[in-house]
Amino acid sequence: MKFDELDARMRVYETAHDHCALPGLFLVARLDGRGFTRLTKDVLPLEVPFDVTFRDTMIATVEHLMQCGIECVFGYSQSDEISLLLHPATQAFHRKERKLISVLAGEASAAASLRFQRPVAFDCRISQLPTPALVVDYFRWRQEDAGRNALNAHCYWLLRREGVTPEGANDRLAGMSVAQKNEFLFQRGVNFDRVPAWQKRGVVVAWRHVEVEGRDPRTDTVVKTTRRRLVVDAELPFGDAYAGYVAERLGG
Repeated sequence: MKFDELDARMRVYETAHDHCALPGLFLVARLDGRGFTRLTKDVLPLEVPFDVTFRDTMIATVEHLMQCGIECVFGYSQSDEISLLLHPATQAFHRKERKLISVLAGEASAAASLRFQRPVAFDCRISQLPTPALVVDYFRWRQEDAGRNALNAHCYWLLRREGVTPEGANDRLAGMSVAQKNEFLFQRGVNFDRVPAWQKRGVVVAWRHVEVEGRDPRTDTVVKTTRRRLVVDAELPFGDAYAGYVAERLGG
């Protein structure tokens, strides 16, 4: 059998289930760290419940993903997950879902492994959202998840410091309401309202046009110009204000 015939015969098994996202749909990729619970609790010497070095590694991974050849409007990170809003007009890999998923997961895994100096991995999934309102709801959903996770994490590690076992701490938290968890922290000197915003609201990395100064070698004068740069926002608003924040950025 000639190679061209064999190639055509076998390639169909790779491509038969390829699915391309329809034009006009917003694509959001969500990446989650695989086995990061053990990585953060048992392997790496991290501060609990939140660690600045870990946060900065996740931000650096977002920045890498936004510059790896798949045009993104912005990225959002909380805990060990990343959400990327792809540019609505992207034609990367002809909008093939399986290609986008594999490339983004691979790029994130490689970038984070270099930063952590040990092998780590991410999985990836794609949401196809037909309206801007659903995109806003998606990012509100992830931010509200960040707040729930942050509240639980602060309570969990306070219980652990008090000598409660991991199982006992989880059991205690399972029976507490949000108000009770806030009161639990407050009684131990932690006002959750004053916890750093990045811990409970996450971080956004977005493209901005910023003014920079340079020197014109021809005239030896200072000139100003604009450049497209990635800017990190660790002081995000919440609720309706955050919804407006996301909506303003949907045009890229």
